[in-house]
Amino acid sequence: MASLIVAAPANAGSPLDNPPDDEIVIDLVAMAGSGCAPGTADVAVSPDNTAFTVIYSNYLAQAGPGISVTDGRKNCQLNVLVHVPHGFTFAIAKVDYRGYGFLQRGATASQRANYYFQGMTQGTYVNHNIGAPLDDNWIVSDDVPIAAQVFRPCGELRNLNINTELRVAKGTSTDVSYLTMDSTDGSIATIYHFAWRQCP
Repeated sequence: MASLIVAAPANAGSPLDNPPDDEIVIDLVAMAGSGCAPGTADVAVSPDNTAFTVIYSNYLAQAGPGISVTDGRKNCQLNVLVHVPHGFTFAIAKVDYRGYGFLQRGATASQRANYYFQGMTQGTYVNHNIGAPLDDNWIVSDDVPIAAQVFRPCGELRNLNINTELRVAKGTSTDVSYLTMDSTDGSIATIYHFAWRQCP
């Protein structure tokens, strides 16, 4: 369990058990990085307003014979704006990161991430090692304790910055290994779970 951002909570009421009923809209304002060329990432809100997903279509780090060292590290920086119903604000309560890994015995791999509201404390990256050997889907989660959840200040449209990274090194292996955080059919997505509060 890890907290990705820690700061004083916004001026808002107690956490809500249920999300607001009104429509929530997310704009993907910008994307940059070797793991998400323009047009290779998208965001969507879940129908019940409890989370939003990020889907990547070409996010892959790999290492092995004949593969450039630079291919062993891929990153993506997303800038999103979440439009919420009037009188509500949100924090990120949990994040589920998912992908597929094909890792030879002796290879090493990791996924790291952080997120923060524009103009607020950036916090530190949380690193997850992905064990080898592996030939399967992988998932890691970050749970943010209630006391550490950072709510967007009420009445302010501050963008949410999402930074992720994948690393693969061949280590003592002699063949190609790779790690992805993408999905060609939309079935694998990074999920950001909302915590909601009502503004004064």
